[in-house]
Amino acid sequence: MKKLSILLASVFLLGLVFQACNNGKTYAEMKEEEREAIKRFIEKEDINVISLSQFQEQDSTTNVDENQFVLFSDNGVYMQIIEEGNGEKLEDGRYEVLARYIEKRIVEGGAVDTLSGNLFSPFPDEMQLTKSGKNFSATFTLGQMTVYSGAVPSGWLIPFNYIKVGREISGRSKIRLIVPHSQGQVEASASVYPCYYEITYQLAR
Repeated sequence: MKKLSILLASVFLLGLVFQACNNGKTYAEMKEEEREAIKRFIEKEDINVISLSQFQEQDSTTNVDENQFVLFSDNGVYMQIIEEGNGEKLEDGRYEVLARYIEKRIVEGGAVDTLSGNLFSPFPDEMQLTKSGKNFSATFTLGQMTVYSGAVPSGWLIPFNYIKVGREISGRSKIRLIVPHSQGQVEASASVYPCYYEITYQLAR
């Protein structure tokens, strides 16, 4: 785990150096561009951002009809729960989770550029998920997201504290996320760009 952390940190730092040399922008400038892109995306999609306290007052739900996304201010991730799922809240332990998703890069002006996805693939992405208390860690074992690395983006793990992941296809958990680079996949972290995701989660049979 320590070696993996060092490797990811090295990739991140090399990406920053490359970007700095490539376009002359500082890391602070790229982060500001990211914040502006997210802001414009929220405006374009008419997203109603709610606080964590309001989210908790609503029994940890988001009103989809009002297009509510809760902002986790400590990490900058925005989340909308479309379907909580028909399973149970996960207990401490290890799980095999299947994920269907679409990934879009949020670019200047709030537009999006589709990067990857498996909605039309016969096979979902697979991950090994470990829960300990409120902490989750996971590794991709198969699928499209392994193109980036085996590491599951931190932003992908946040919903597991609020959804009920089951085994039935008809009752899969479904969420939407806006994920800043610091909580994203390796390439996004290195190049400092945010992504929008629509994801369904299901326990493997």
